[in-house]
Amino acid sequence: MAHHTSGVAVSAAGEQDDAHRLASRRRAARRTRLAAFGFVAPVAAYTLIFFVYPIVRTGQLSLQHYTFMSYFTGQADFVGFDNYVTIFGHPLFPTVVANTAIFTCVSLVFQFGLGLALAVFFNRSFPLSALFRSLILVPWLLPVIVSATTWRWMFYKDYGVINSLLGTHIGWLSDPSWSLWAVIIANIWLGIPFNVVLLYGGLQAIPEGLYEAAALDGAGPWRRFRSISWPLLRPVTQVTLLLGLVYTIKAFDVIWVITKGGPVDSSQTLATWSYKLSFQGGTEQSLSLGATVATLLFFVALGLGLLYIRTQRKEMDA
Repeated sequence: MAHHTSGVAVSAAGEQDDAHRLASRRRAARRTRLAAFGFVAPVAAYTLIFFVYPIVRTGQLSLQHYTFMSYFTGQADFVGFDNYVTIFGHPLFPTVVANTAIFTCVSLVFQFGLGLALAVFFNRSFPLSALFRSLILVPWLLPVIVSATTWRWMFYKDYGVINSLLGTHIGWLSDPSWSLWAVIIANIWLGIPFNVVLLYGGLQAIPEGLYEAAALDGAGPWRRFRSISWPLLRPVTQVTLLLGLVYTIKAFDVIWVITKGGPVDSSQTLATWSYKLSFQGGTEQSLSLGATVATLLFFVALGLGLLYIRTQRKEMDA
C-alpha cells in the first residue's frame, strides 16, 4: 500500500514538473513574440505613416475634386475617374510620357553600361584602385540639390564650362531641343556610382578560382567576362536595373533644379508635371490633377516591381 502511494506521489510530482516546464515554454514563447513585435512595430508604424498613408491619400485625392479651399472646409466632391480622363486628354500628356520614357531609358542604359565598365575595371588590382573607387562615389554622396545646381552652372550658354570645353554655343537650358538632354546627362552622372557599387559587389562575390581555371584553358578577358562574370552577375544585374528604373522614372529634384521642366515643358516628366499641376497649376482642381499624375506614376513603378517578382519566380521554378 505504501509503495502504491509513493508511486502516485512520484507520478503527481512528474505531472507538476511537466506542467511547470510547459508554462515556462509558453512564457518564453510569449516573451519572444513580444520582443519580435517590439522590433517590428516601429518599422511597421514608419511604413504606414510615411509610405502607405501618403499613397492611399494621394489615390483618394485623384478621385476627388480637391482644391485649396478643401483644406479649410474639409469637403471635396467625389468625381470618380474624371481626373484621369482630364489627364489622358490633356494636350501635354503625350509629350510628358515621351519625355519620361526617353529620360528613363537613356539614363538607365548609360548608367548601367558605364557602371558595369567601371565595376569590371575596378575589379582588378592596381595602384590607387581604392582611392579611385572612393572618388567614383562622390556624386552619390553629395546632396542632389548641390550636384544639380553645379550642373546648372556648367550648362549655362554663355559662361558654362560645358560649352567652353566643347567649343559650342548650345543653349542647354534655353533651347527646347537640348534641355531634356541636359538633365539626362546630369542624371547619368548621378546614377553611375549606384550601379558601380552594386555591380562591383556582385563581381567580388564570384570565386577567383573560376577565372584562374578559365585562363588555364586559354580563355581571354572577353571570353571570361562573357562565360563567367556576366552569367553569375545576372541576379545582381536584375536588381540593379529594377532599382535604377524605379529611381529614374520618379526622378524629380535633378530636373526641377536644372530646368524646372522647361523651357516650354520640353523637359517635363511625370514627376515634375505632378508637382507643377499641384502647386503651380492655377486651376481649382490642380491638386487633384497633380495627385492623379502621381498615382499613375506609382502604378507604373508598382507594375515594374511586380514584373520583376514574376520574372524571378519563373527563373526559380525553371
